[in-house]
Amino acid sequence: MSWEHELFALFDDLEGQASAAWEEEREAELADRARSEYAAITLASRLMASRGASVVVDLPHVGRLEGRLARVGEGWFLLSGRGQDWVVPLRAVAGVRGVSERSVPDVAWSPVDRLGLRSALRRIADAGDRCLVHLLDGARHEAYVVRVGADFAECRDAAGAAFLVPYDALVAVQRRDA
Repeated sequence: MSWEHELFALFDDLEGQASAAWEEEREAELADRARSEYAAITLASRLMASRGASVVVDLPHVGRLEGRLARVGEGWFLLSGRGQDWVVPLRAVAGVRGVSERSVPDVAWSPVDRLGLRSALRRIADAGDRCLVHLLDGARHEAYVVRVGADFAECRDAAGAAFLVPYDALVAVQRRDA
């Protein structure tokens, strides 16, 4: 083999090594970007991609709920099943199974989807439906949601006594059949 062939073979080998090192660095960068981008995915965006699907939700002091994910809003969702609707604040969720692998970013949400927990509770109040209000401490109150404040809901029990429920204490509002 002539010295020119040896020199070209050396250059080919160096070029191959450089290409392999670049590919390895690129793969690591892509993996890092994927991890970084996934860190921006919210629970709400994963639930939004799962609307209409049957899911299983774990809630403290309530247990496991199964139903159809009917609505997702800003900080809450509506689970429907067995003649009952559950309005659940996202911060109260202990776990969710059966959701899509995909997500829907906030910018793709409609203005109706951006409505918060207050809107969902106002709708229950307007309907005058009997509810079971589940609280973070495990208490349950059979009540009607009558008014909705900035950070609380005003409820009335069967005797007509009013009580206030701060949103931070709310685990779920279970709308019952009349």
